[in-house]
Amino acid sequence: MQSVALYPDGPELCVIEKERPSPEDGEVLIRAFRVGIDGSDRRIAAGEIGGDVPDGEDHLIMGHEAVGVVEDANGTDIDEGTVVAPLVRRPVDENSRFAANKELDMAPPGTFHERGIMGAHGYLSEYFVSDPAYLVEVPESRTEYGFFIEPASILEKSLAQTFTARSAFDWQPESALVLGNGNLGLLALARLETGEEFDRVYCLGRRDRPDRSIDFIEKVGGTYVDSRQTPVAAFTGDYEPVDYVFETTGYPKHAIDAVHTLGPNGVATVQGIPEGSTSFDIDCATFHRELVVNNKALLGVVNSWRPHFDAAAEWLGEVPESILDTLVTGIYGLDEIEEAFADSSETLKSIVSFEQ
Repeated sequence: MQSVALYPDGPELCVIEKERPSPEDGEVLIRAFRVGIDGSDRRIAAGEIGGDVPDGEDHLIMGHEAVGVVEDANGTDIDEGTVVAPLVRRPVDENSRFAANKELDMAPPGTFHERGIMGAHGYLSEYFVSDPAYLVEVPESRTEYGFFIEPASILEKSLAQTFTARSAFDWQPESALVLGNGNLGLLALARLETGEEFDRVYCLGRRDRPDRSIDFIEKVGGTYVDSRQTPVAAFTGDYEPVDYVFETTGYPKHAIDAVHTLGPNGVATVQGIPEGSTSFDIDCATFHRELVVNNKALLGVVNSWRPHFDAAAEWLGEVPESILDTLVTGIYGLDEIEEAFADSSETLKSIVSFEQ
């Protein structure tokens, strides 16, 4: 079978031939349909993050946003022909507290592998195997878009943690701000605009019209905010204090500025992972005071788990197909891997298809 492998010493990304995996007891064999490419994949391929190979290997099979069909159920309870999306994390120790409690998304570094990211082969391969416990069924009407479940689950986890943090009182949020108009930011915007949690949703970016991402933001009903005209720190003056912020940029200052965009009782979650080290001046007293006096919260969110995947799958089955279709700007075969991993201002979501 063909797989897309990263040799981190280069780093070098290439298509290789591998033997089709055989499922062990308790595992199923899955034939991949499509695998999404995101910013993390591009950073891994560039040698910036992740890329740790499995023990005894010299390469990492890429890909963590996948949809495929169960080809061999191997005596498990799942039906052959079921279309599934796989979770990403696997425990280093199956008996660890976080694995036993099914809370691996909250496990500390060093206690897990992430398939296609670090320590375990991913899904950018014609076939892969998985324990059914790490698979979520894809709605029948959206099988070709099942790769969206993994990234959408990040937003679902952010929302779950946000509303949990405000569950002690009658929180009535109205507005939300997405920082970043890359593929995760746009997917989050689509989820927030089609959901019932907020009445008004803004999305901040740095693009000139005409632009696909701006067109998408406005198509789904959001408000585009140009950060060159309205920096995050000035957002409340030009628009309004918001109740919820979902950050996707990985720009360190946004973690601080996000707190200042919040109204009383607001919550900001940060998902982007910065590179290297960055220094800047902040008014620590004002930042601290804003958090305390206005009951604000700032949360870090990484990875997601089955309840978040289930929520994302439910949303996928309800969202208009036209919204998902607009997000996909490139579908590539295995002979076009360089093009699939390339990025430009025209790229929203690139897909590698095993049916091309």
